[in-house]
Amino acid sequence: MQLQALLPRYPPARNVRLAAGGRFVLGASPGERFDLVVFYRGLHCPICAKYLLELERLAPDFAARGVQVIAVGSDDEQRGRQMAEKVNARTVKLACGLSLKSARQWGLYISTSRGKTSIGIDEPALFSEPVVFIVRPDGTLYYGAVQTMPFARPQFQDLLKAIRNEPHRPRAVRRHPRGGQRSVDSLSLASRGGGPASPARAAQLDPGH
Repeated sequence: MQLQALLPRYPPARNVRLAAGGRFVLGASPGERFDLVVFYRGLHCPICAKYLLELERLAPDFAARGVQVIAVGSDDEQRGRQMAEKVNARTVKLACGLSLKSARQWGLYISTSRGKTSIGIDEPALFSEPVVFIVRPDGTLYYGAVQTMPFARPQFQDLLKAIRNEPHRPRAVRRHPRGGQRSVDSLSLASRGGGPASPARAAQLDPGH
């Protein structure tokens, strides 16, 4: 598999369809200091559920440090909603429906199904592996961890400490390095809430959805 490098450290933008209506565009209303974007494998992954439970527990701490949190998976909407209920997603915006095309654009690895997992849920035929990105308000990538397996993931407590020690920078306007609109990915948000999309950030949706 050939990965597309995130150069020059501008991750692809993302247009998220909210379950309650409206849209959320990554970068239109960024966190005061960062956006924390956590890609998870799906409902079939017990390690993901545990990881997202920890993220939900620490989400208020991230918010207190000016960090907006969103979790994204390649499950369909039904399984995405089940995952949101399973991890009691209230503060974390939990999205689903990530296309494999968009996953590759973000640099994610894609795995094939091996049948049922240890919790008795079938893996999708194809699904994306976990990634953690921290994105600055100007759209540049501050931190990234791309994985091929679900174990040994970055610990959210460690990320909190790193963010706490990072000097605060004034919010900058998000710009594409070459100017113009940026392509985005249309997702279905499984949890409640999320900021509205700015009309000025109207963008082309991923045709894979």
